[in-house]
Amino acid sequence: MITFAGENWDAVLFETVSLLGRAFVFGGRPFARLGLVASSTTSENGKHQTLNNSHINNLWMPYTQMKTASAPLHVTSTDGVRMTLLDQRVLIDGIASWWTACHGYNHPHIVEAIVQQARQMPHVMLGGIVHDPALSLSERLAGMTLGPQSKVFLSESGSVAVEVALKIAVQYWMNRGDGERKKFICFAGAYHGDTTGAMAVCDAQDSMHAHFKGYLIQQYPHAIPHTDQQRSAFADFVRQRADSIAGVIIEPLIQMAAGMHMHAAEDLNFIYEICQQQNLLLIADEVATGFGRTGSMFAYEQTDFKPDLLCLGKALTGGTVPLAATVANENVYSAFHTDEAMHALMHGPTFTGHAIGCAAAHASLDLFETEPRLDQIASINQTLRDCLQPLSQYNSVKEVRVKGAVAAIEVQQAIDVGQAIHEFAEMGVFIRPIGSVVYLAPSFTISSDETKLLCGAATRFCESLS
Repeated sequence: MITFAGENWDAVLFETVSLLGRAFVFGGRPFARLGLVASSTTSENGKHQTLNNSHINNLWMPYTQMKTASAPLHVTSTDGVRMTLLDQRVLIDGIASWWTACHGYNHPHIVEAIVQQARQMPHVMLGGIVHDPALSLSERLAGMTLGPQSKVFLSESGSVAVEVALKIAVQYWMNRGDGERKKFICFAGAYHGDTTGAMAVCDAQDSMHAHFKGYLIQQYPHAIPHTDQQRSAFADFVRQRADSIAGVIIEPLIQMAAGMHMHAAEDLNFIYEICQQQNLLLIADEVATGFGRTGSMFAYEQTDFKPDLLCLGKALTGGTVPLAATVANENVYSAFHTDEAMHALMHGPTFTGHAIGCAAAHASLDLFETEPRLDQIASINQTLRDCLQPLSQYNSVKEVRVKGAVAAIEVQQAIDVGQAIHEFAEMGVFIRPIGSVVYLAPSFTISSDETKLLCGAATRFCESLS
């Protein structure tokens, strides 16, 4: 049983799931039917079985070759930085559910906000209707990012936040009478999501979406300019195509899904300078890097500029419910704020401005203000550096990278991800490598000892490769 201030939070969590199950219906199917309510798999004698692919039934898992994949771990509950499995093992989560659970799991402040909002008003559409959670969250996000005159478009996933940003950038030029600017500069190693427009601005050659090349709109990929030669080539590349370019999109400081590729703030400042020279919009995709992950609240804060468009998601709600945001500065929005009906942004996800999501986001932002998150991130960063930098001397290790609350150990060989997950589970941790990279991106509430346990597991794994 989990208790906080005399409350039985097991009961509260159960009530939350029940409320959500009654409140949300997707195509007539409540949450329980979508597998969002934990279920048990038991044998005839009542003992728990280990889940394997033959027992998954109708669930089609993401990024998984279902025929050959290793059996997934079956999680039944979470608490803080820990996950409990069906077989009763308890694992320290090293990647915070794809970097979303920044405050750890089941934080009572966020849970309470979700429960209260679910009781009052789970959701209403934002077509001809507004509500306080969406109004106040938009004002709060604008004030802490691109300024009080900026506008915030709320959606349900980071990929959609990127789609909205791309759409805004293209229509910005259309509304200004320049319909030829429809292309985007994107970068090697980029990942911006799995929807069609976002896929088109991912790495065109070496990404999970590369085999859709003939289907996707061709954009202008380029290497992130770091050296003088690369910067000169980038400036020439942009100048020759400027009349057809709507904007530049980049994940600032860390390309998370590419295996935690990291670049310098000076590289971003140079890209911004070129955008200014050629009158291009700059889109910062901070779906993964936003809300403290790189060491500052937003990665762009470590540069000399603010982007024209900012994409947020993942940790926005503390990893509890889906919500994302696209923030446009005053200049960008001004192209839409006219007397022309066709100048309006014609985009509207069904669950845009989702009230429960907005309440969760408010609660998550409260915690950044009332608990020492950035100090905790600095402490995590130091522990990661101290524990993992020695691995750079291993023959099996190509490079060790650390930034904010992210560490990447790139090894010399491809990793069997499914097998690695189970090896890490045997060490008492959940770590899911990407390609040839073992990475850590834990919740910011993790203790120093817990961080060291993660680092120890990563070290033992690399030793096994040697």
